[in-house]
Amino acid sequence: MDQHLVEVMTDKATVELPSTFEGAVTKILVKEGQIAKVGQALAVVGGEGEERDRGPGTVDRGPKKEEKELMTHDSRLMTKKPLASPAIRKLALEKGIDLSVIKGSGPGGRIIQEDLVHGPRSPSTLRQGSGQASSGRGTVHGPSAGPEQRQPLRGLRRKIAEHMSLSRRTAAHFTHVDEADLTDLTALRESAQATAKAKGVKLTYLPYIIKAVIEGLKKYPQMNASLDEEKQEVILKRYYNIGVAVATEEGLIVPVVKNADRLSLWDLAAEIWRLGEAARNKKIALEELKGGTFSLTNIGSIGGVMSAPIINYPEVAIMGLHQIKPRPVVKNDKIVVRQIMYISISADHRVVDGAEVAVFLKEVIQILENPKGKLS
Repeated sequence: MDQHLVEVMTDKATVELPSTFEGAVTKILVKEGQIAKVGQALAVVGGEGEERDRGPGTVDRGPKKEEKELMTHDSRLMTKKPLASPAIRKLALEKGIDLSVIKGSGPGGRIIQEDLVHGPRSPSTLRQGSGQASSGRGTVHGPSAGPEQRQPLRGLRRKIAEHMSLSRRTAAHFTHVDEADLTDLTALRESAQATAKAKGVKLTYLPYIIKAVIEGLKKYPQMNASLDEEKQEVILKRYYNIGVAVATEEGLIVPVVKNADRLSLWDLAAEIWRLGEAARNKKIALEELKGGTFSLTNIGSIGGVMSAPIINYPEVAIMGLHQIKPRPVVKNDKIVVRQIMYISISADHRVVDGAEVAVFLKEVIQILENPKGKLS
Protein backbone atom coordinates (compact mmCIF):
# COMPACT_ATOMS: atom_id res chain seq x y z
CA MET A 1 0.00 0.00 0.00
CA ASP A 2 1.26 3.47 -1.06
CA GLN A 3 4.48 2.05 -2.51
CA HIS A 4 5.37 3.84 -5.76
CA LEU A 5 4.82 1.55 -8.71
CA VAL A 6 5.23 3.65 -11.84
CA GLU A 7 6.15 7.06 -13.17
CA VAL A 8 3.67 8.42 -15.71
CA MET A 9 4.39 11.33 -18.04
CA THR A 10 1.18 13.25 -18.70
CA ASP A 11 1.24 16.41 -20.80
CA LYS A 12 4.74 17.48 -19.71
CA ALA A 13 4.38 16.58 -16.03
CA THR A 14 5.82 13.47 -14.36
CA VAL A 15 3.59 11.83 -11.75
CA GLU A 16 4.55 8.94 -9.46
CA LEU A 17 1.59 6.61 -8.98
CA PRO A 18 1.47 4.68 -5.67
CA SER A 19 -0.23 1.34 -5.14
CA THR A 20 -3.75 1.50 -3.71
CA PHE A 21 -3.58 -2.20 -2.78
CA GLU A 22 -1.42 -4.54 -0.73
CA GLY A 23 -0.16 -7.62 -2.54
CA ALA A 24 2.15 -8.42 -5.43
CA VAL A 25 2.23 -7.36 -9.07
CA THR A 26 1.29 -10.50 -10.96
CA LYS A 27 1.36 -9.00 -14.43
CA ILE A 28 2.55 -5.80 -16.11
CA LEU A 29 0.32 -4.85 -19.02
CA VAL A 30 2.38 -2.07 -20.64
CA LYS A 31 6.05 -1.80 -21.52
CA GLU A 32 8.35 0.96 -20.31
CA GLY A 33 8.09 3.96 -22.64
CA GLN A 34 4.78 2.79 -24.12
CA ILE A 35 1.94 5.31 -24.53
CA ALA A 36 -1.12 4.29 -22.49
CA LYS A 37 -4.62 5.71 -22.82
CA VAL A 38 -6.37 7.34 -19.86
CA GLY A 39 -8.18 4.64 -17.90
CA GLN A 40 -6.08 1.82 -19.37
CA ALA A 41 -4.92 -0.85 -16.91
CA LEU A 42 -1.18 -0.76 -16.28
CA ALA A 43 -0.69 -3.79 -14.03
CA VAL A 44 -2.48 -6.55 -12.14
CA VAL A 45 -2.02 -6.82 -8.37
CA GLY A 46 -2.82 -10.12 -6.63
CA GLY A 47 -2.16 -12.05 -3.48
CA GLU A 48 1.28 -13.24 -2.42
CA GLY A 49 0.64 -16.86 -3.41
CA GLU A 50 -0.84 -16.30 -6.87
CA GLU A 51 0.87 -17.61 -10.00
CA ARG A 52 2.79 -14.97 -11.89
CA ASP A 53 2.73 -14.36 -15.61
CA ARG A 54 6.08 -15.01 -17.28
CA GLY A 55 5.21 -13.47 -20.65
CA PRO A 56 7.16 -10.76 -22.51
CA GLY A 57 7.46 -7.45 -20.69
CA THR A 58 6.41 -8.96 -17.37
CA VAL A 59 8.30 -7.92 -14.26
CA ASP A 60 7.88 -9.98 -11.11
CA ARG A 61 7.44 -7.56 -8.19
CA GLY A 62 6.46 -10.12 -5.56
CA PRO A 63 8.00 -13.59 -6.09
CA LYS A 64 7.29 -16.56 -3.87
CA LYS A 65 9.93 -17.75 -1.40
CA GLU A 66 11.57 -20.27 -3.71
CA GLU A 67 11.61 -17.71 -6.52
CA LYS A 68 13.29 -15.17 -4.25
CA GLU A 69 16.04 -17.64 -3.51
CA LEU A 70 16.53 -18.46 -7.18
CA MET A 71 16.78 -14.77 -8.09
CA THR A 72 19.32 -14.20 -5.37
CA HIS A 73 21.63 -16.91 -6.68
CA ASP A 74 21.11 -16.35 -10.41
CA SER A 75 21.39 -12.68 -11.39
CA ARG A 76 20.23 -13.50 -14.92
CA LEU A 77 16.68 -13.91 -13.58
CA MET A 78 16.66 -10.51 -11.88
CA THR A 79 14.61 -8.67 -14.51
CA LYS A 80 12.87 -6.19 -12.21
CA LYS A 81 13.82 -2.53 -12.25
CA PRO A 82 15.48 -1.39 -9.00
CA LEU A 83 13.11 0.49 -6.71
CA ALA A 84 14.48 4.04 -6.37
CA SER A 85 13.31 7.63 -6.70
CA PRO A 86 14.34 9.79 -9.71
CA ALA A 87 16.75 11.72 -7.46
CA ILE A 88 18.49 8.50 -6.38
CA ARG A 89 18.70 7.30 -9.99
CA LYS A 90 20.29 10.61 -11.01
CA LEU A 91 22.77 10.42 -8.11
CA ALA A 92 23.66 6.82 -8.97
CA LEU A 93 24.27 7.82 -12.59
CA GLU A 94 26.57 10.65 -11.51
CA LYS A 95 28.50 8.32 -9.18
CA GLY A 96 28.63 5.50 -11.72
CA ILE A 97 26.74 3.05 -9.47
CA ASP A 98 24.78 0.15 -10.94
CA LEU A 99 21.45 0.12 -9.07
CA SER A 100 20.65 -3.44 -10.21
CA VAL A 101 23.23 -4.85 -7.77
CA ILE A 102 22.32 -2.60 -4.84
CA LYS A 103 20.18 -4.01 -2.04
CA GLY A 104 17.81 -1.30 -0.87
CA SER A 105 17.43 -0.74 2.86
CA GLY A 106 14.44 1.60 2.58
CA PRO A 107 10.72 0.69 2.87
CA GLY A 108 9.80 -2.19 0.58
CA GLY A 109 13.43 -2.58 -0.52
CA ARG A 110 13.62 0.97 -1.92
CA ILE A 111 17.20 2.15 -2.52
CA ILE A 112 18.04 5.20 -0.44
CA GLN A 113 21.04 7.53 -0.51
CA GLU A 114 22.92 5.68 2.22
CA ASP A 115 22.87 2.53 0.07
CA LEU A 116 24.95 4.28 -2.59
CA VAL A 117 27.99 4.94 -0.39
CA HIS A 118 29.77 1.71 -1.28
CA GLY A 119 27.92 0.88 -4.49
CA PRO A 120 29.91 -0.79 -7.30
CA ARG A 121 30.80 1.15 -10.42
CA SER A 122 28.54 0.56 -13.41
CA PRO A 123 29.86 -0.79 -16.72
CA SER A 124 29.17 2.58 -18.38
CA THR A 125 31.51 4.28 -15.92
CA LEU A 126 34.22 1.70 -16.59
CA ARG A 127 33.86 2.37 -20.30
CA GLN A 128 34.22 6.08 -19.67
CA GLY A 129 37.40 5.43 -17.73
CA SER A 130 38.87 3.46 -20.65
CA GLY A 131 38.28 6.33 -23.06
CA GLN A 132 35.11 5.10 -24.80
CA ALA A 133 32.21 7.51 -25.20
CA SER A 134 29.30 6.96 -22.82
CA SER A 135 27.02 9.10 -20.69
CA GLY A 136 25.25 6.24 -18.94
CA ARG A 137 22.10 6.91 -20.97
CA GLY A 138 21.24 4.49 -23.74
CA THR A 139 23.58 2.08 -25.48
CA VAL A 140 27.00 2.88 -26.93
CA HIS A 141 27.52 1.65 -30.49
CA GLY A 142 30.72 1.58 -32.54
CA PRO A 143 29.86 1.52 -36.13
CA SER A 144 32.38 1.93 -38.87
CA ALA A 145 31.75 5.70 -39.08
CA GLY A 146 32.61 6.17 -35.39
CA PRO A 147 31.08 5.79 -31.93
CA GLU A 148 27.35 6.41 -31.59
CA GLN A 149 24.94 6.54 -28.72
CA ARG A 150 21.20 5.93 -28.96
CA GLN A 151 18.73 7.40 -26.48
CA PRO A 152 15.02 6.55 -26.43
CA LEU A 153 12.78 9.49 -27.33
CA ARG A 154 10.29 9.33 -24.50
CA GLY A 155 8.87 11.18 -21.55
CA LEU A 156 9.14 14.96 -21.63
CA ARG A 157 11.52 14.92 -24.60
CA ARG A 158 8.93 13.07 -26.70
CA LYS A 159 6.14 15.43 -25.59
CA ILE A 160 8.28 18.42 -26.59
CA ALA A 161 9.03 16.82 -29.97
CA GLU A 162 5.34 16.15 -30.62
CA HIS A 163 4.24 19.64 -29.57
CA MET A 164 6.94 21.46 -31.50
CA SER A 165 6.27 19.39 -34.64
CA LEU A 166 2.56 20.15 -34.37
CA SER A 167 3.31 23.86 -34.07
CA ARG A 168 5.64 23.90 -37.08
CA ARG A 169 3.20 21.88 -39.22
CA THR A 170 0.17 23.97 -38.26
CA ALA A 171 1.10 27.62 -37.65
CA ALA A 172 2.54 29.85 -40.37
CA HIS A 173 5.62 31.03 -38.48
CA PHE A 174 7.41 34.31 -39.00
CA THR A 175 9.73 36.24 -36.68
CA HIS A 176 10.04 39.97 -36.04
CA VAL A 177 12.97 41.55 -34.12
CA ASP A 178 13.42 44.90 -32.38
CA GLU A 179 15.57 46.36 -29.59
CA ALA A 180 14.72 48.03 -26.29
CA ASP A 181 16.74 50.49 -24.24
CA LEU A 182 16.29 49.18 -20.69
CA THR A 183 18.64 51.62 -18.97
CA ASP A 184 15.84 53.26 -16.97
CA LEU A 185 14.20 49.92 -16.22
CA THR A 186 17.53 48.55 -14.97
CA ALA A 187 17.81 51.49 -12.57
CA LEU A 188 14.17 51.07 -11.46
CA ARG A 189 14.65 47.38 -10.73
CA GLU A 190 17.88 48.06 -8.84
CA SER A 191 16.15 50.65 -6.65
CA ALA A 192 13.42 48.11 -5.81
CA GLN A 193 15.79 45.35 -4.67
CA ALA A 194 15.79 46.46 -1.03
CA THR A 195 11.99 46.26 -0.94
CA ALA A 196 12.07 42.90 -2.71
CA LYS A 197 14.50 41.54 -0.13
CA ALA A 198 12.28 42.76 2.70
CA LYS A 199 9.30 41.02 1.09
CA GLY A 200 11.31 37.84 0.53
CA VAL A 201 10.81 38.07 -3.24
CA LYS A 202 13.36 37.44 -6.01
CA LEU A 203 12.80 40.37 -8.38
CA THR A 204 13.89 39.69 -11.96
CA TYR A 205 13.04 41.63 -15.12
CA LEU A 206 10.21 39.24 -15.98
CA PRO A 207 7.48 40.84 -13.81
CA TYR A 208 8.14 44.21 -15.44
CA ILE A 209 8.14 42.68 -18.92
CA ILE A 210 4.93 40.75 -18.28
CA LYS A 211 3.18 43.93 -17.14
CA ALA A 212 4.29 45.73 -20.31
CA VAL A 213 3.25 42.77 -22.48
CA ILE A 214 -0.23 42.70 -20.95
CA GLU A 215 -0.72 46.40 -21.78
CA GLY A 216 0.29 45.63 -25.35
CA LEU A 217 -2.08 42.65 -25.53
CA LYS A 218 -4.97 44.80 -24.34
CA LYS A 219 -4.29 47.29 -27.12
CA TYR A 220 -3.70 44.62 -29.79
CA PRO A 221 -6.02 41.72 -28.84
CA GLN A 222 -5.18 39.69 -31.98
CA MET A 223 -1.88 38.85 -30.25
CA ASN A 224 -3.77 37.23 -27.35
CA ALA A 225 -5.78 34.80 -29.42
CA SER A 226 -6.05 31.35 -30.95
CA LEU A 227 -7.48 29.99 -34.19
CA ASP A 228 -10.39 27.54 -34.22
CA GLU A 229 -9.55 25.78 -37.48
CA GLU A 230 -12.70 23.67 -37.53
CA LYS A 231 -15.04 26.66 -37.26
CA GLN A 232 -12.64 29.05 -39.00
CA GLU A 233 -12.91 31.56 -36.16
CA VAL A 234 -10.28 33.64 -34.36
CA ILE A 235 -10.86 33.46 -30.60
CA LEU A 236 -9.82 36.68 -28.86
CA LYS A 237 -8.96 35.96 -25.23
CA ARG A 238 -10.14 38.59 -22.75
CA TYR A 239 -8.01 37.05 -20.02
CA TYR A 240 -4.24 37.09 -19.73
CA ASN A 241 -2.52 33.82 -18.83
CA ILE A 242 1.16 34.30 -19.51
CA GLY A 243 3.38 31.26 -20.05
CA VAL A 244 7.00 31.51 -18.93
CA ALA A 245 9.33 28.87 -20.38
CA VAL A 246 11.48 27.07 -17.79
CA ALA A 247 14.50 24.91 -18.61
CA THR A 248 14.56 21.67 -16.60
CA GLU A 249 16.87 18.65 -16.68
CA GLU A 250 14.34 16.78 -18.83
CA GLY A 251 13.57 19.65 -21.21
CA LEU A 252 11.70 22.91 -21.62
CA ILE A 253 8.23 23.29 -20.11
CA VAL A 254 5.96 26.34 -19.92
CA PRO A 255 4.20 26.97 -16.59
CA VAL A 256 1.40 29.52 -16.86
CA VAL A 257 0.88 32.58 -14.66
CA LYS A 258 -2.92 32.67 -14.51
CA ASN A 259 -4.76 36.02 -14.62
CA ALA A 260 -1.45 37.86 -14.67
CA ASP A 261 -3.20 41.20 -15.25
CA ARG A 262 -4.72 41.00 -11.75
CA LEU A 263 -1.38 40.53 -9.98
CA SER A 264 0.83 43.23 -8.53
CA LEU A 265 4.50 43.45 -9.43
CA TRP A 266 5.42 41.62 -6.22
CA ASP A 267 2.76 38.93 -6.67
CA LEU A 268 3.97 38.38 -10.23
CA ALA A 269 7.57 38.00 -9.03
CA ALA A 270 6.54 35.51 -6.33
CA GLU A 271 4.38 33.46 -8.72
CA ILE A 272 7.05 33.31 -11.44
CA TRP A 273 9.59 32.06 -8.89
CA ARG A 274 7.15 29.52 -7.39
CA LEU A 275 6.24 28.05 -10.77
CA GLY A 276 9.88 27.90 -11.86
CA GLU A 277 10.94 26.03 -8.72
CA ALA A 278 7.99 23.65 -9.00
CA ALA A 279 8.90 22.89 -12.62
CA ARG A 280 12.58 22.27 -11.86
CA ASN A 281 11.72 20.05 -8.88
CA LYS A 282 9.08 18.05 -10.81
CA LYS A 283 6.31 19.29 -8.54
CA ILE A 284 4.41 21.29 -11.13
CA ALA A 285 0.67 20.57 -11.32
CA LEU A 286 -0.94 19.75 -14.66
CA GLU A 287 -3.32 22.69 -14.36
CA GLU A 288 -0.32 25.00 -14.05
CA LEU A 289 0.80 23.98 -17.55
CA LYS A 290 -2.51 24.66 -19.28
CA GLY A 291 -4.55 27.61 -20.44
CA GLY A 292 -1.80 29.94 -21.65
CA THR A 293 -2.71 32.80 -24.02
CA PHE A 294 0.77 34.24 -24.73
CA SER A 295 4.26 32.95 -23.89
CA LEU A 296 7.69 34.32 -23.04
CA THR A 297 10.99 32.50 -23.36
CA ASN A 298 14.04 34.05 -21.71
CA ILE A 299 17.31 33.18 -23.45
CA GLY A 300 19.16 36.14 -21.94
CA SER A 301 20.51 34.29 -18.92
CA ILE A 302 22.35 31.90 -21.27
CA GLY A 303 23.57 34.42 -23.81
CA GLY A 304 23.43 34.60 -27.58
CA VAL A 305 22.43 37.44 -29.85
CA MET A 306 19.08 36.43 -31.30
CA SER A 307 16.58 33.57 -31.54
CA ALA A 308 13.40 32.67 -33.42
CA PRO A 309 11.36 30.72 -30.84
CA ILE A 310 8.67 28.25 -31.92
CA ILE A 311 5.09 29.28 -31.12
CA ASN A 312 3.55 27.51 -28.14
CA TYR A 313 0.60 26.22 -30.17
CA PRO A 314 -2.37 26.94 -30.15
CA GLU A 315 -1.27 30.42 -29.03
CA VAL A 316 -0.68 33.02 -31.73
CA ALA A 317 2.71 34.37 -30.62
CA ILE A 318 5.73 33.90 -28.38
CA MET A 319 8.25 36.53 -27.30
CA GLY A 320 11.95 35.79 -27.03
CA LEU A 321 13.91 37.82 -24.46
CA HIS A 322 17.66 38.16 -24.86
CA GLN A 323 20.67 39.37 -22.91
CA ILE A 324 20.57 42.90 -21.48
CA LYS A 325 23.99 44.25 -22.39
CA PRO A 326 25.74 47.64 -22.46
CA ARG A 327 25.97 48.71 -26.10
CA PRO A 328 26.96 51.93 -27.87
CA VAL A 329 23.89 53.70 -29.30
CA VAL A 330 23.12 57.12 -30.74
CA LYS A 331 20.98 59.25 -28.40
CA ASN A 332 20.42 62.96 -29.02
CA ASP A 333 23.05 62.85 -31.79
CA LYS A 334 25.68 61.50 -29.39
CA ILE A 335 27.15 58.05 -28.99
CA VAL A 336 26.36 56.80 -25.48
CA VAL A 337 26.43 53.46 -23.69
CA ARG A 338 22.97 52.12 -22.84
CA GLN A 339 21.54 48.84 -21.50
CA ILE A 340 20.09 47.27 -24.64
CA MET A 341 18.02 44.09 -25.03
CA TYR A 342 17.03 42.50 -28.34
CA ILE A 343 13.46 41.17 -28.42
CA SER A 344 12.07 38.71 -30.96
CA ILE A 345 8.49 37.64 -31.58
CA SER A 346 7.47 34.56 -33.53
CA ALA A 347 3.83 34.77 -34.64
CA ASP A 348 1.26 32.86 -36.66
CA HIS A 349 0.78 34.69 -39.97
CA ARG A 350 -2.65 33.10 -40.39
CA VAL A 351 -3.95 35.29 -37.56
CA VAL A 352 -1.67 38.35 -37.42
CA ASP A 353 0.33 40.27 -39.99
CA GLY A 354 3.87 41.56 -39.65
CA ALA A 355 2.72 45.16 -39.24
CA GLU A 356 0.50 44.26 -36.29
CA VAL A 357 3.32 42.37 -34.61
CA ALA A 358 5.65 45.33 -35.15
CA VAL A 359 3.31 47.92 -33.63
CA PHE A 360 2.50 45.58 -30.72
CA LEU A 361 6.20 45.19 -29.95
CA LYS A 362 6.73 48.96 -30.29
CA GLU A 363 4.00 49.47 -27.68
CA VAL A 364 5.67 47.03 -25.28
CA ILE A 365 9.09 48.62 -25.83
CA GLN A 366 7.71 52.13 -25.26
CA ILE A 367 6.44 51.02 -21.84
CA LEU A 368 9.70 49.27 -20.95
CA GLU A 369 11.75 52.30 -21.93
CA ASN A 370 9.57 54.64 -19.85
CA PRO A 371 8.79 52.46 -16.81
CA LYS A 372 8.25 55.06 -14.09
CA GLY A 373 4.59 55.35 -13.17
CA LYS A 374 3.72 52.49 -15.53
CA LEU A 375 5.62 49.51 -14.14
CA SER A 376 6.53 50.59 -10.60
